[in-house]
Amino acid sequence: MRLHDLVAESPELERGSLPDGDVSGVTADSRQVTPGAVFVAVPGLTIDGSGFLPDAAARGAVLLVGEGPDPAAGVPYRQVADARWTLAHLAAAWHGYPARRLVMIGVTGTDGKTTTCNLIHSILQAAGLRSGLISTVNAVIGDRVLDTGFHVTTPEALEVQAYLAQMVQAGLTHCVLEATSHGLAQHRVAACDFDLGVVTNITHEHLDYHGTFDAYREAKGRLFAGLSESAPKPQPVPRTAILNRDDESFAALSGRTRVRQVSYGRSADADVQVVEVARMSPGLSFVVVGDGYRQPIESWLRGDFNVSNILAAFAATVEGLRVPANKAAEGIAALRAIPGRMEPIDLGQPFTAMVDFAHTPNALRRALEAARTMTSGRVIAVFGAAGLRDREKRRLMAEVSAQLADLTILTAEDPRTESLDAILAEMAAGAASPGGIEGRTFWRIPDRGQAIRFGAAQARGGDILLACGKGHEQSMCFGETEYAWDDRVAMRAALSDLLGRPGPAMPKLPTQG
Repeated sequence: MRLHDLVAESPELERGSLPDGDVSGVTADSRQVTPGAVFVAVPGLTIDGSGFLPDAAARGAVLLVGEGPDPAAGVPYRQVADARWTLAHLAAAWHGYPARRLVMIGVTGTDGKTTTCNLIHSILQAAGLRSGLISTVNAVIGDRVLDTGFHVTTPEALEVQAYLAQMVQAGLTHCVLEATSHGLAQHRVAACDFDLGVVTNITHEHLDYHGTFDAYREAKGRLFAGLSESAPKPQPVPRTAILNRDDESFAALSGRTRVRQVSYGRSADADVQVVEVARMSPGLSFVVVGDGYRQPIESWLRGDFNVSNILAAFAATVEGLRVPANKAAEGIAALRAIPGRMEPIDLGQPFTAMVDFAHTPNALRRALEAARTMTSGRVIAVFGAAGLRDREKRRLMAEVSAQLADLTILTAEDPRTESLDAILAEMAAGAASPGGIEGRTFWRIPDRGQAIRFGAAQARGGDILLACGKGHEQSMCFGETEYAWDDRVAMRAALSDLLGRPGPAMPKLPTQG
C-alpha cells in the first residue's frame, strides 16, 4: 500500500505534505517496526509509547504518529489528538476497511456479553448466514477457532481489524463482536462501522479504570452514539440500537442514539417481550412475543438470567436483521453450552459442580439465584476478587454471597501485585456485615485449588458447588506473572481426589503450601 492511500481518510495526518512511498505495515510496537512501517505511539497506563519514537525511526519507520510534540527523530511526524483512534483507523485502512464489507453487530454490557454474542452467532448460522465471531473467549472465522488472550477484554484494534479482514477473505458476510468498556474507551473497536448495537445490562464494574459509574456508562454508550456515523455499505442494514427495557441503562442509552431503537424485556413497554417462562431440566422454556409473532423458545442454557441474554439475541436478529422468528428459535436451541458459563463438571459425584465466569456483584447474584432454583439442597460458592481492580466489588460480592449462598469460600482471583491477605480481609468484612460467621458460614482459603477442594469436601448429595470468577480463563496473575490455571481442570482435580478416581492434577499456584 502507498502511504498516501493509507492516510487518505485521516485528515490529521496531512497526506499532501508527506512523501509518498510503499508502506510495509502499521504497528504500535516499536519492536515490530520494519523498514517502511508506520509507527503509532500509544499512551499506556504505565508506559508511554512516545518514548519509543526514536527506536521506531532507527528501525526504518516512514511515518511516526503520537500525541506529544515532534521528537525530531529525522522521520516525518504527525501530532494527533488521540493516538488510539488514529491507530484504529490506520489499521482499518491497512486491511482495506473490512468492516464496510460486513454486517457488524456489536454487543456490550456488564454481564452476559459473551453468551449473547454466541447466541447471535448461532442464530445467524441457523438462518444460513455466513457469520464470524470475535469475543473475549475466542475468534471464530469459518471453521477456525482462535484464542483471543488469557484475560478478558476486546482485542487491540490491530488484531480486531486483522480478524475482520480474515472474515472478508473467508467469504463471511456478518460479524458479531463483543465490545467491552475498555475496548470502547480505548477505541479498539473504532472503524468497525457497526450496523447494530446491542446492550445486555450496565451494572457496577471497572470503576478502577473509568473512575465513576457515569464514565463507565458513557464508554458503553459510545457504541450506540456511533451507529449513526457508520460508513455506507453495499449491503445496507437499517442501523438499529437493541436496548434492554428492564435495565436502568435504557433511558441513558436511548438518549445517546439517533438511529432506530428496539427494546426487549419482561416489561410491557418492551417491543420484544418474554412470557410464560418455565424451566426445563436442564435449560429454559418461554415464549417471545413481538409484532406479528409469538415464538416458543427452548434453550439448553441454565439460569433465569439467560432469558434476558436470549431475548437480546432474538431481538437483534429478528428485529434488527429480519431473521425469521422460527430460525432464531432454531439457532437458540442449537447452542448447548458456552465455555465457563454455568458449565457443569460431572465425574459422578452426588452433588452438582459448576464453573461460571460471574465476577461482578450483579453476575454473582444472578448465578447464585439461578443455582438456588436448581436444587433443594445447599449452595456453596467459591470465588475471589481481583487485585488492582475495582475495590468496592470485594465487599459487595462477599455481601451478596453471604446473603444468597449457604456456604461461602473466599479465595484468590488474580491478586496481581496486591496483598492477597489484604484482599481477603476486605472480602471477609463484607461477608460478615450481613451476619456471616467466619468458620461456620464463610472461610478464607488463599489457595484457589485448596478452596475448591474444601468446597467439594463440604458438599452433600443434592448440593450445588459453584466456582465463580474465572470461567473460561486459562491463567491467574500473581505479581506480574501469569500462572497456568483453569477452574474446570481444578474442579475435575478436586472431584477426582474426593471420589478416589483418576483425574487431572490440580494446577499449581504460588499459594500452594
